[in-house]
Amino acid sequence: MLLEAVHLRYGHDFRNYAKASVYRRVMEFCTKNGYKHISQLISPVIHKKSFFEALLLELSITVTEMFRDPAFFVSLRKNIIPYLESFPSLKVWHAGCATGQEAYSLAILLEEENFAKKSTIYATDFNDVALDIAKQGIYQINQVKAYIENYNAAGGKYSLSEYYHAKYNSIVLKQSLKQKITFANHNLATDSIFSEVHLILCRNVLIYFDKNLQARVLNLFYDSLINKGFLCLGSQESLLFSNVEDKFEIIDSKYKIYQKRMP
Repeated sequence: MLLEAVHLRYGHDFRNYAKASVYRRVMEFCTKNGYKHISQLISPVIHKKSFFEALLLELSITVTEMFRDPAFFVSLRKNIIPYLESFPSLKVWHAGCATGQEAYSLAILLEEENFAKKSTIYATDFNDVALDIAKQGIYQINQVKAYIENYNAAGGKYSLSEYYHAKYNSIVLKQSLKQKITFANHNLATDSIFSEVHLILCRNVLIYFDKNLQARVLNLFYDSLINKGFLCLGSQESLLFSNVEDKFEIIDSKYKIYQKRMP
């Protein structure tokens, strides 16, 4: 009933998210706000937008960091970058970007591979609070050590400090990186395709969806990619047994990188 109410009132559709994950997050929200039963959330969610926005934040997947899974970025440099060099321009869609750290990581990688002048990254999420953080490009300084370790392990060519400056207890990513990324609201459960993109990253998002929603999203990605474009999923995700499995070639089975086949 709660998810139906959210969908009818606000248009956000969590009905096909993995039930166990949604239940756990909603119960955590109940506990934080002093409710014993999920049904008690319906009235305040419907009548108080601020309460709904707090719930939305709880339901969002915002766990991310710069150059998360460094070996994936190594594979990206090795297996995809050489192929993309032949294109005069490059469009990238990072779906489920959360607070933006991985989108900026990709922007850094493309700059180091001399794609800066010809690439545009579209980074999307349904959570406006997370998107606002992403647009600012300001992160806590206590995260920097892990970011630097990830960057070095990901094959970084310089020093990560060249891409930010420290201010008080934060780091601020440089403006040239922000200019390469367009952050926008997009809901994978309800919204349409991004057409003619060369590369899609959607890592560790599908694991929160049920099979029906996964199928919808994978078809969305297939329709958004150019022929021979690339799709990158998370380490626990796969095209195996999906209805698009035969439409992609496996480029890296370990780090879940796929290339769209010619029709």
